[in-house]
Amino acid sequence: MIVDIDKAAAAIRAAVNQAEEKASIKIDRVVAGVPANMLKIEQVTGMIAVGDQSKEITDADVKNVAAAALVRNLPPEREILSLAPTEFIVDGFDDIKDPRGMIGVRLELRGILFTVPKTVLHNTKRAIEKAGLTIGSIVVAPLAAAQVALSANERDFGTILIDVGGGQTTAAVMHDNKLKFTDVDQEGGEYITKDISVVLNTGFTDAEKLKRDYGNADSLATHDTEQFPVTVVGKTEPVMISEKYLAEIIEARLTQIFKRIDAALQQINAYSLPGGIVITGGTTALPGIVELAQDIFNHPVKRYIPEEMGLRHPAFTQGLGLIQSAAQMTDVDILVASVLPTPTLQAVREPTPTAAPQAKPADKTTPTEKKSSVFKRFIGNFFE
Repeated sequence: MIVDIDKAAAAIRAAVNQAEEKASIKIDRVVAGVPANMLKIEQVTGMIAVGDQSKEITDADVKNVAAAALVRNLPPEREILSLAPTEFIVDGFDDIKDPRGMIGVRLELRGILFTVPKTVLHNTKRAIEKAGLTIGSIVVAPLAAAQVALSANERDFGTILIDVGGGQTTAAVMHDNKLKFTDVDQEGGEYITKDISVVLNTGFTDAEKLKRDYGNADSLATHDTEQFPVTVVGKTEPVMISEKYLAEIIEARLTQIFKRIDAALQQINAYSLPGGIVITGGTTALPGIVELAQDIFNHPVKRYIPEEMGLRHPAFTQGLGLIQSAAQMTDVDILVASVLPTPTLQAVREPTPTAAPQAKPADKTTPTEKKSSVFKRFIGNFFE
């Protein structure tokens, strides 16, 4: 949760400045991930009569059926974040991903609607705008992370993704390639650092360094004999602390977080899914965290670390997911996003206008070339 918009904007601006310096480019448009705080997920449907006289489905029909699916009474404190179409139905024929160019009389859309508290969405947008940036698109953060941290089979058969970040921990359940459930625990890696700072009576910066250099989430894997110096407030000489003692502090906080997540997952019977548990996020870089998670959840656990050059750290999973989500937006996704009530939700690129089927030239582009061209268009537009 953003509690100080000015400080959040300053942090965003500082991060973007670093990125501009490293990449030698000017960044003015960004993809924003909205956390799953109080996220509500519901299935929606919409139906319209095809407007064109020829009964050929066009871009306008896709927009109209998406708008029809959004007709609902929302509580005044909530706002629509996004609508993910799962299938279109043309005259009773279902499982259609892109109905444009087809002939039909009745067009239906089935999708998943994500809504969040207005405060969450407003504060996110306001902080980004105060940082001098334009929002290209807004993405549900756990859904974006799942796109890179989970394989296609894991998203299909059902898997739990737990993102242990600095400020909070998010559990997301993916099944049937859809985000079915989220739970947020308002504690993360920063709380571990605070515990170390308080227990060892050392500064926050020193505590963070201790966690990164000597931390272990599994106290059984450490020894009392392995010690290191700690700068203690009020003492002139450093105090020697054992790795085991530090690990016990870390383990205690992580155990509390995982047990609360475990209780939420048990309530929805999430462990019946075959994909097990995948953990990611910056805090999961701690040694021993996989073993600790397996002990608490009593299910197979693996850690996801991005394999891209320069990103081989679980802290980058979320950022990579946001970029990939924007790059892989289809024309239909863009059309649907254009009818959302939030005016800042702009497509990263414009959808390709549809033409009559007989007027389309033969497509000799290979699938690899298509994928490459989409990514190139995204990179060109995103960094323009």
